[in-house]
Amino acid sequence: MSKKAYLLFIFFFSLNLIQAQTKVGGVVNDNSGKTVPFANVVFANSSSGTTTNEDGEFYLQDEGSFDTIVISFIGYKTLKVPLQASVNLNMEITLEEEAASLDEVVIYRGKTSKKNNPAIDILKKVWENRRKNGMRAFEQYSYKEYEKLEFDINTIDSTLIESRIFNGMEFIFDYADTNRVTGKTYLPMFINESVTNVYGDNQLKEEKEVLIGNKNSGFSQNRNLIDYVKDIYDDYDIYKNYIKFFDKSFVSPISTTGIDTYNYVLSDSAYIDNKWCYNIVYYPRRENELTFKGDFWVNDTTWAVKNINLETTKDVNINWIKQVYIEQDFEVLNDSVFLITRDFFMADFGLNKKKTSRGVYAKRTLLYDEYKFNNERPASFYQQPVYDPQSVAYNRSEEFWTENRMEKLNEDEEGIYIMLDSLTKTKAFNRLYDIATIAQSGYVEFDGWDYGPVYSTLGFNDVEGVRTRFGGRTYFGQNDPWRIEAYGAYGFKDNKFKYGVSGKVLLDPKSRLILSGGNRRDVEQLGTSLTNSTDVLGRSLASSSLLNVGDNDKLSSINLSVFSVQLEPFKNFTVRVGANYRELKPASPEFSLDYYVDKDRSIVDSEINQTELSTILTWTPGRKTSGYGVERNVVNEEDFPTLFLNYSLGVKDVFNSDFNYKKLQFFYNQPLLVGGLGRSNISVEAGKTFGAVPLGLLSVVPGNQTYFALYNTFPTLDFYEFVTDSYSAIHIDHNFNGRLFSRIPLLRELNLRELVGFRAVYGDISEESKNIDASGLPLIAPDSDPFYEYSVGIGNIFKVMRFDVHFRGNYFDNPDARSLAFTIDFGFHF
Repeated sequence: MSKKAYLLFIFFFSLNLIQAQTKVGGVVNDNSGKTVPFANVVFANSSSGTTTNEDGEFYLQDEGSFDTIVISFIGYKTLKVPLQASVNLNMEITLEEEAASLDEVVIYRGKTSKKNNPAIDILKKVWENRRKNGMRAFEQYSYKEYEKLEFDINTIDSTLIESRIFNGMEFIFDYADTNRVTGKTYLPMFINESVTNVYGDNQLKEEKEVLIGNKNSGFSQNRNLIDYVKDIYDDYDIYKNYIKFFDKSFVSPISTTGIDTYNYVLSDSAYIDNKWCYNIVYYPRRENELTFKGDFWVNDTTWAVKNINLETTKDVNINWIKQVYIEQDFEVLNDSVFLITRDFFMADFGLNKKKTSRGVYAKRTLLYDEYKFNNERPASFYQQPVYDPQSVAYNRSEEFWTENRMEKLNEDEEGIYIMLDSLTKTKAFNRLYDIATIAQSGYVEFDGWDYGPVYSTLGFNDVEGVRTRFGGRTYFGQNDPWRIEAYGAYGFKDNKFKYGVSGKVLLDPKSRLILSGGNRRDVEQLGTSLTNSTDVLGRSLASSSLLNVGDNDKLSSINLSVFSVQLEPFKNFTVRVGANYRELKPASPEFSLDYYVDKDRSIVDSEINQTELSTILTWTPGRKTSGYGVERNVVNEEDFPTLFLNYSLGVKDVFNSDFNYKKLQFFYNQPLLVGGLGRSNISVEAGKTFGAVPLGLLSVVPGNQTYFALYNTFPTLDFYEFVTDSYSAIHIDHNFNGRLFSRIPLLRELNLRELVGFRAVYGDISEESKNIDASGLPLIAPDSDPFYEYSVGIGNIFKVMRFDVHFRGNYFDNPDARSLAFTIDFGFHF
């Protein structure tokens, strides 16, 4: 289960409430009985409104008291409908068609024209003036931001209330209410508030956030949970071509690419805050694409957006999300500048998109105030501190929140804190919380230590047969200054016991000076990664390869001891200096690591003893972490680049070490959102070993003889098919996110994703290394031409599986060369 999927499970057990005064809902039809999609529905004499969905349905809620709603759409007579009560649901409304509406407006229905369309003429003026609006108009800026995050269980009914899972927690249903966007009954579960000062410099292209207050209901000690909640949301800008969230790029209706994606209709014009504005309704031209529907108001002099509503359509190709709804409001700073003042985001999570299915609302409200401009600060001001515990921010008084909230909590929202604190004291809730924690972390929590990872308890490989593993770690809290981990394993085929133990301690939080060390004796599949890892408790592929292609007996026994010193001189840049000692030998009689120890090639040794010194530099710009202990949790996984440089020095005769050599390795990984074309991941690896070394110390091009996808491996290669001491490799994978399939009738209904990939490696092996090899394996390097393979695949099968077919591009004459390979992978992806 992914971390964000874990959150959805956890959030089924918390709460929130917004008291509404007027609620309306129903369907809008025309004279012939057909539904009218994208019609405007507003409370009379207010700016509170919505649009009907693709089926003509609507729901509207407001805390004020209203007695009339107004329904309008181009091509129909505007209709005012009196309300009989404060709650009016299941309304059936019929609009009458008319020949024309506003004199200056050309009437459009269905697909609108891109020519002679006044809505598009207005949109072009927005494009021309967008860089003059907002904070882009100033060299520097700062403002205060108030954020409120809420999670709710939705579609509350008697079945859920009477469920045994809530035994002992029945009191929480007193807090149920109706969502103002969808009309569903919901139960508030979680609320988190934060106040942040934001500073930016448009010339330096730098921005800095300083958290000054944070408060949440029921989970104040779980920083991981809070940070995961915050990371569900991404920052977005409606003026850019794409609005990015949930790892997807939605076409913005304000963007220059919007006219090829949306239909636009000039619907209305009116004064808003003493500014004359035009209202434009927009909706998608095609189904199953990453698009919105809604409307926006544009000022007629600055051509800036005054407010906008964005709502995903029901057929949008995104998993686990039934609907996303966004509102943004902007305020006039002067005659030429608009600034955002409010941003509301709501996602309706669910296992499917049926209207009656239960799910979770994730809501974020952002309010902005105290804008200041052109206050220049030095570049050093924007450098993020390595050590930033912010303990004061998480312990603010009620007086602080009364003063700094930009939107006062209503009575029901304030009651959430009391209810959640009570809920977390119930045994029933804590049982559910513990189960979800195990699913996310893989560890069973006890007092001061955790058992796990539970997913590694059972395994299988050709040498050990069935393998059992039991382990654990010390854990007193997320910010522990030290940690010890250990495990023991036993193979029922080789009847041998294996183990691993490691420890690390944080000596200086400000520079993140960490000492670490450990020892592991286990069975391992060497050559599964070009970039070496000295993680003493690294997961062994040998213990998890349940299904293999052909024989997989090239396993090694390793005795690895490691010691290192690590520090972080500036944020997200780490320097690690370490030493390791390895004893390597074959784990099965069918495999050999033999090498000659004399120039005459008459004496053979089958065990490698090697001492190695290493200096590793790692830079991860944009990485976000949680906590400040010896281990930090990465919040935004797969959202930042990684650069890795390793210089290793093999030292002979130290602890009976066998070889002198130098090794240089470089690794670069870059995830990319390619606009509306989907998401790519590109990685580049290069390395060279200076000096003659045996097979166990060479760089093996990582093959994959399993049926499961393994990161940066070559699925059509067998283990040890290519061996090098100098190499360069590239891996490119791209997911089109259904952009092509969405244009094919019938196929678009399956919401599948198109996948393509390309991988190549070029390498060589020196004659000196070949001459000392006595393993009997053919030492082949891709030196005549780069080896390459390509793949095509289908993702999002049953929403959790991908299937790829891999094709070898060359080197078909290698022994037992496979021209074709198949892999599958499982995971939760939006």
